[in-house]
Amino acid sequence: MHDELAQLSDSMTKFQFDELDAQHLKIKQLTVLSYEMNHYFVQLQVNDLEALVYAGDRPMRFYSSQQIRDSFAPFQIESALMLHQSPYDEMIGNPPSAQGFAALPFSMQQPY
Repeated sequence: MHDELAQLSDSMTKFQFDELDAQHLKIKQLTVLSYEMNHYFVQLQVNDLEALVYAGDRPMRFYSSQQIRDSFAPFQIESALMLHQSPYDEMIGNPPSAQGFAALPFSMQQPY
């Protein structure tokens, strides 16, 4: 199994979406990275590997949270969360927040 993961993750920096095997892959953590409105990337933790999901040579871009749920519905996922970076401080003239991202629960339940 570990050999298969090493091949999937391409030098442990990315997971190719088209090569993920829902029948055998157990995702420990699915993290949705929220960038701007309607732009999301997904990072997976599988065993000791943690990497972004790619489509070809670019990170796979998702345009809604429901698209993420639909794409990963066949997979066994232990936990999921969304990391959201808010520009609120900058919008009101404060320096960027030291916290960076806010971690929010993310439900993979269907239908949402």
